[in-house]
Amino acid sequence: MTEEDEHHPESEGSPDAPPASAQPDPAPSSSAVTVDGQSLDEAIEAAKNAPTPSQHHSLKHHLLGPSLTKAGQTGVDQKKVAEIIYEASKGSKYFNNEEAKDKNLTVKIDRILKLKAQLEKLDLKQDLRRADAYITELELSRDLSQYVVHIDCDAFYAAVEEIDRPELKTVPMAVGQGVLTTCNYEARKYGCRSAMAGFVAKKLCPQLICLPLNFDKYTAKAKEVRAVLAEYDPQFESSSIDEAYLNVTNYCDDHQLGPEDAIVQLQNEVHERCKITISAGIAPNAKIAKICSNKNKPNGQFRVPNDRVAVMAFMRDLPVRKVNGVGRVLERELDAIGVRTCGDIYEHRAYLNRLFGEKTNQFLLQTYLGLGRTDVQPAEDHERKSVGTESTFREMSSKTELRSKLRHIAEELEKDMKRVEVKGRTLCLKIKLHTYEVYTRQVIPPKAILRADDLYNYSLPMLTKLEKEIPNMRLRLMGLRCTSLLSTRKADVDSFFANAKRGRKSNGAPRDHEDEWETWPDEEFENAARNERQAEFEELKHWSQEQEQGHQMDHTADHTFNSPFPGTDVLGHPKPQTQDLSTADWHEPFGRYKYGSAPNTPDKPQLAKQNSKDDTWDCPICGVAQSANDKDFNEHIDLCLSRNTIRDAVAEAGGPPEDDERPPARPSSAAGMKRKATMVSDGDRKQKKLFFA
Repeated sequence: MTEEDEHHPESEGSPDAPPASAQPDPAPSSSAVTVDGQSLDEAIEAAKNAPTPSQHHSLKHHLLGPSLTKAGQTGVDQKKVAEIIYEASKGSKYFNNEEAKDKNLTVKIDRILKLKAQLEKLDLKQDLRRADAYITELELSRDLSQYVVHIDCDAFYAAVEEIDRPELKTVPMAVGQGVLTTCNYEARKYGCRSAMAGFVAKKLCPQLICLPLNFDKYTAKAKEVRAVLAEYDPQFESSSIDEAYLNVTNYCDDHQLGPEDAIVQLQNEVHERCKITISAGIAPNAKIAKICSNKNKPNGQFRVPNDRVAVMAFMRDLPVRKVNGVGRVLERELDAIGVRTCGDIYEHRAYLNRLFGEKTNQFLLQTYLGLGRTDVQPAEDHERKSVGTESTFREMSSKTELRSKLRHIAEELEKDMKRVEVKGRTLCLKIKLHTYEVYTRQVIPPKAILRADDLYNYSLPMLTKLEKEIPNMRLRLMGLRCTSLLSTRKADVDSFFANAKRGRKSNGAPRDHEDEWETWPDEEFENAARNERQAEFEELKHWSQEQEQGHQMDHTADHTFNSPFPGTDVLGHPKPQTQDLSTADWHEPFGRYKYGSAPNTPDKPQLAKQNSKDDTWDCPICGVAQSANDKDFNEHIDLCLSRNTIRDAVAEAGGPPEDDERPPARPSSAAGMKRKATMVSDGDRKQKKLFFA
């Protein structure tokens, strides 16, 4: 019996059906019958076009948004939340776009399942041996010697607001009006969470108080927090404005403390000095530490011991969605083949490479084993992959206006590229239609480019071609991004010795083979999941604007890629011009900056002014403090740069830096060597650059 038969017992052949010879009463015309206010014809047509029950289920789950795993929602009826979001969004452009994406994903999953059915008929012993060999290889790289900690400030924006308004601690409150950027834990009890449209949150919690964003306030508080973190690990790594990774191995050894005790001490100091709470995850690597920090929120900690059995047990029953890098799309694909927990990955290891490709296969097998990176380094030490800027605006179709907008974006991108001192060999154009469909095109110019004229001239043909491909094209977003970057920074003494320092093992010995570098595919998957969240946030932002402003987006919100905020609040209202964020490289709506970039405040002249107040400058060669005078300092450097000094320095570094352009890879921690962190004084220039973003 088919599903249709099950749901229609009165079909032909039913005992209750009238005899064929019986003459039924004349039926009323279809136009005279109404169903929920519709004519019968309209109701039948709507039923034909309606999604199937399974599509309804997947779409409702999809509409729950990217922040479903946020802490503080354990008692929330997510089915009820999904139903409210579904009904509130039905019929909107946002809903239609999400429905189309969900159907496309369903088609893709059908292909995956058909391929899996074919593979089940084949002999996959070779695939199984290959997977087992890779698992064995990974096991040899397991490092259980490090204490890696992930710090996450609890409901950061909301917590900062509550300092000034303590009465908000006991009532549902959120920050962000068009789209929520964070909620306090009172609001989360109602199902409210970050990346949720404000008017939907109001349906869930009518008494919700929504405050406007105040980035100056949040940035100042982040600086206070990171000052405490630096005391535990001077080389801590900022992953967002309210998150950071630390390696506290050396701190624990130096102070004869266990990692839990050290983190309790850290939490108490942050609460005392900064008036907010933080949660922490402690684990042998960054991947597990990130998961652990969400376990005992707020103001708690969770540790996975540095023991293989403990790590494997923790990962076995962990839902794959809890892993940073697994977004909603990959979650649904894995669920379709029977992978719901990390432990399920092992059972399907023979299929993964053929179904999802080599990179995903490696990522999943490393996830199953609970392996991840153990190196933690300041954000500015990471290699920048791209620089981009984009602009959101009211619907625009005029070719003149679109070209003017493209020119403006090119000029903004030139400023950004000059700021981070790079030029690009690949140029990408991104557009978003009024229907939320996104198109990207890219070109490889004959030379690396930087100037606005070149950016505009090479992107214009791509825009023109899209106009021909898409009749009556109406845009609401346009952006440019440069990838395959080359540095325009002049080589100096600091960068020479920084490269030499990076070319050492953690114990100071030079490396002999490149394959000893620590390589994990996590970053690529984390970026993909982050982009998925960001795209969702942008679409929610537009949907909210349509609902609350009636398509009246009078203010243009210019910002960089992945940045809904700079220049305006989430509703498009201009923010006070206390700082210009148009060139800050925002990484996601919750305040993450890309590696190597920082907000424009304080700007470079201000930084120079601050540095000039220092009494001494440390020589980058000999390390001896010198008077803070340009002439005297340069003369001292000339003296240090004698031939013998350079020869000694190169010998100590283990050889001259490589001539090729490959960036230095990250050192492996597989050998189990403890990372030697050099304590940095408060006045150290590098430490001043550390930022939570």
